[in-house]
Amino acid sequence: MIVEPGMLEALKKTATSSVAPIPTVVPGHDPIYQTAGDVGNRTLWVVTVIMGLSSLAFYGMAFRQPVQKRLFHILTAFITTFAFLSYFAMSTGDGINYNKITKVETHKHVPDTYQTIYREVYWARYVDWSVTTPLLLLDLALLAGLSGANILVAVVADIIMVLTGLFAAYGSSDGQKWGWYAWACIAFLTIVYQLAFNGRAAVANKDSKTKAFYGAIAGFTLILWTVYPIIWGVADGGRVAGVDAEIIAYAVLDVLAKPVFGFWLLFTHDSMSSTSPSLEGFWANGFGSQGQLRVGDDDEA
Repeated sequence: MIVEPGMLEALKKTATSSVAPIPTVVPGHDPIYQTAGDVGNRTLWVVTVIMGLSSLAFYGMAFRQPVQKRLFHILTAFITTFAFLSYFAMSTGDGINYNKITKVETHKHVPDTYQTIYREVYWARYVDWSVTTPLLLLDLALLAGLSGANILVAVVADIIMVLTGLFAAYGSSDGQKWGWYAWACIAFLTIVYQLAFNGRAAVANKDSKTKAFYGAIAGFTLILWTVYPIIWGVADGGRVAGVDAEIIAYAVLDVLAKPVFGFWLLFTHDSMSSTSPSLEGFWANGFGSQGQLRVGDDDEA
């Protein structure tokens, strides 16, 4: 084929105009959804069953005791009952929401792009902790013989710890997230002080078996509770661990901190008379004759 000079110029122009212009902006990314898989969902159901069966066992153990000696049994049964309800909610898809964060990706010579990430937050877990951990603290505080003032401080610090953890889980920026996390850690240290120092001082007045038992079970609890913020830091906080790994880690801790703790406490409680306070009065008998409420009695003239 013979190409005339004019035709060659026309071909060059055509070839040049057919090339698309180079984009000046890097395209954005599709949103990433971090959700639980089959392993995580099965784990939730397993823990639901464990909490349910443990609750039935604790109520059964309570009925074997006179009402005056059921305080530890009732508190411990309530702990696993609320945990059962929480895990049932999470297993069935309730009590779950998404937290959205946006990461900025910088590029040379072109504008920044953004990556949106949606991660599941199991807010039902925080509702569970806000109820069950104060009850667990009551078990330990009553075992040690803590004063009412110290119990109040420990319980309030515990509620603050859980709520600030929830706020941190929904933080949209690192400043929000880790700021709330810091407050939660301060509240946790307050709890540690109440149990490790004031609790040990209070139990020092009791017999050697009670002192040894309190030291063991309180130390066991504080070690477990120390692991919780570590898991939060690599899961909801840093988002290094996946949702399934988060569920499994919390599941192991919850089983140890609630059913295992409960069976240990109650079996030891039932075998040691010194840890079995007898509560009379309103707890066992209701209002006495002088404290009864009367409805419809007319005043005598």
